[in-house]
This record gives sequence, structure tokens and C-alpha cells, in this order.
Amino acid sequence: MNLQTSGRNLSAHSSSDPTATSSWNVQQSGARRQDKAPDLHVVLVHPEIPGNTGTIARTCAATAIGLHLVKPLGFEIDSTRLKRAGLDYWDYVVVKVHDDWQELLKYFQELPGPKRMHAFTKFATQSYSLPGTYQHGDWLLFGAETTGLPAEVRKDALASGGAELKIPIQETHVRSLNLAVAASVALYEGVRQLDPDM
Repeated sequence: MNLQTSGRNLSAHSSSDPTATSSWNVQQSGARRQDKAPDLHVVLVHPEIPGNTGTIARTCAATAIGLHLVKPLGFEIDSTRLKRAGLDYWDYVVVKVHDDWQELLKYFQELPGPKRMHAFTKFATQSYSLPGTYQHGDWLLFGAETTGLPAEVRKDALASGGAELKIPIQETHVRSLNLAVAASVALYEGVRQLDPDM
């Protein structure tokens, strides 16, 4: 597991200890399609449930997509449930941990090249699956399981040139989707639009 926080790189030799320090090479596995993967990022702002984050990390590993976690987190990085949900795939996902939203925003703004943020929220009117929604350089933002994305984050996403997006729910008695499900649905739609052959 590659955790970058406060300028340090925390990586794992094996999935048994995702906080062990080592050097980490993103090309360490021949199975990775890093050179062909769509240029997307997934951002979890204040995630609360380790199992959800672990599951999302596993999905990011499967698609060679980077994952960003914005503190505060509702769990410790070495949580057993976090590791269990990610199974033995932690060595194949690049994770960067940010101390707060402003730190992530600064990091995002300093990156070169075209980039936007899309905020996934129940307040959106635009569907996540509208053709042409995604482009290389997009960051997909998801909020905490109980509170969603803060208004500040949604505002910054729009200011970046991105959009507020929703995943439709037909049954009105269902208030929301599980965070891991929502992130997976959105991520694979982005992958589908940008790389139909992936």
C-alpha cells in the first residue's frame, strides 16, 4: 500500500502491513496497465467506514487509478477491516493521504496539465452517465458515508471546471447508495467513457 502523507512515502512490502516503510515502484507488477489506464483519480473526503475505503482501494487497484484520502478519517490506516476489504491488493494501488481539504486542493492545483473535479452529491441534477462527462485528468470526489461532501468541497469542484453529478436512485425510500458501490459505479463509468477497451 503506497501511502503518501506530509511529504513521506509509506509503502508496504506485503499486504500484511500497509504502513511498513519501503521504496515503491508503480511499475512493480507486469499485470498493471498504468500506461493505458485512464487518467482519473478517486478522492474520499472524510471517509468513516474502513470496509468501504478498503473496497474502493481494491477497485482502484483493478483499474490502475490513484486514490486520495482526506483527513479526518473515521479509522486508523492500519485498521484490520481496511486491510481485509482490500485483500492482498494493497501493493497495487497508489494512495495519498492529505491532512485536510485545503492541502488536497493545493496539491491538485499545483499539478500540471488539464484537470477538473467532479463532486458526487445527492444535490446534483446532472447524471453521472451522461455521454462526454469524463475526460482525462478528472478527479472524482465522494464524501463521508453519513454527511456527504461539504459545501466548500462542492464549490471548489465547480470552480475547477467540473460538475456536480448524481447517481440516480429510482426507489424514493432508498436514501443513498453505499459509498463503495457509488464510487465503483462512477469510476467504471469514467473508465468506460475514456477507454472502452479496458
